[in-house]
Amino acid sequence: MKELLDQINEISKYGLIKNLNEENKEKNLVKNLVKIYNSYFQIEYEFDENDYPEFEKTELLNIRENIESNFPKFGFYKIANEISEIENESENLIGDSIDDLTDIIFDLQETKWRTENTSENDAKWFYKFTFETHTKNHLINLLNYINQIK
Repeated sequence: MKELLDQINEISKYGLIKNLNEENKEKNLVKNLVKIYNSYFQIEYEFDENDYPEFEKTELLNIRENIESNFPKFGFYKIANEISEIENESENLIGDSIDDLTDIIFDLQETKWRTENTSENDAKWFYKFTFETHTKNHLINLLNYINQIK
């Protein structure tokens, strides 16, 4: 779990600290996004049936603004709506790389909060569940975006 928390901290700093002074921010972000993705396959847990208090997202202020200060080149991008429909031209959707990283950080911060305020198994369960249902799409889209803007 310590390794996952280290990765969470490495990614989250871009949303928690404005104008972070760090060389190779994009490279470091990509490296840790890949580590977070890999952690999904490594994490095992036993379901914790206890009833815990809810995480308050309102405690995380200015994440989007901080990300904008740390990655001023990040912006909008297009995504094909139905990538598997080769014969039909599908409509494009608009993605937002800053929103992707914001959502990733929110999800990771809740995982971290759960390690500190609920139980390790609850945190691991939440990480796996939210990664599969939410974080993974944002992460894949963000990695693709960063690769495309180089």
